[in-house]
Amino acid sequence: MSVIGSLSLLPNLITLARLLAVPVTVYLLLESAYTAAFWVFVAAGLSDALDGYLAERLNAHSRIGAFLDPLADKTLIVGVFVTLGYIGHVPVWLVMLIAFRDLLIIGGALLFHTMTHSLKMAPLTISKLNTAAQIALAAVVLAELGLRLSVPYLSPALTYFVGATTFVSGAAYVVKWGRLAVNLEQDDQ
Repeated sequence: MSVIGSLSLLPNLITLARLLAVPVTVYLLLESAYTAAFWVFVAAGLSDALDGYLAERLNAHSRIGAFLDPLADKTLIVGVFVTLGYIGHVPVWLVMLIAFRDLLIIGGALLFHTMTHSLKMAPLTISKLNTAAQIALAAVVLAELGLRLSVPYLSPALTYFVGATTFVSGAAYVVKWGRLAVNLEQDDQ
């Protein structure tokens, strides 16, 4: 394989490293190693930006990367929120809402792909906003725990903002998948 061919694998390798950061982050949280968990989370977040930049720069977009990148993001976010909920640093209702929304999206995507064999991963704008808000909230909570930073009212405000955008995003996907299903049924008649 040429050097250029090897470089084209780099974005997907970075994404795989982000996936591997999930159990490390969860373990660190469960062991109350909050500072280390914060820095692993930050590194994972930076890797998300880096793999996207490299994919663009190296013209290394791949079909597997289109599926792997959001999977790594979702796994990291859900893993961190479930763990933070378990150890009592975010409300359980928020953890349930985030997990249910992601299961809804994945289930809808799998169902659509099963029916059409033509799924293209394209997140909605509200979903991008929601993901950014979830990352911000996780980073703030981890910074409060690991770096002893305190910004009064930021975590509660972000918690409710994440709750609202998670709900709206989930509802938007239900509408999207519903419309696609209706159109599919109409095309079959």
